[in-house]
Amino acid sequence: QVQLVESGGGLVQAGGSLRLSCAASVDTLSRKCMAWFRQAPGKEREFVAGISWSGTYRKYADSVKGRFTIPRDNANDMVSLQVNNLQPEDTAVYYCAADSRIYRVDYVPQAVSEYTYWGQGTQVTVSS
Repeated sequence: QVQLVESGGGLVQAGGSLRLSCAASVDTLSRKCMAWFRQAPGKEREFVAGISWSGTYRKYADSVKGRFTIPRDNANDMVSLQVNNLQPEDTAVYYCAADSRIYRVDYVPQAVSEYTYWGQGTQVTVSS
């Protein structure tokens, strides 16, 4: 059983940056497909970025391409989400997700239903 813990959220002005981190309090993130989702008030949870279990492939939502990156720190067994040039529409609760299934090395699932393990979420608020 994997337990995920996110950190790094906060309040930031438009154009600012944050670094969200995800660690496993139980088990390890090694060889797991990892992703970040977000959910704004009144909206469905949506895929933001993901990294394959091999760490060789990354996928980004069109809305965040060029602004967000998903680095993987194998030495510290963590996955982060670097968010730059934040905009008010990025305001949401950000969730870390993981799944143990071994997919193709060039594939990252983007559906909520394809992830087994979830963190509690961290709030990101962007003021204009």
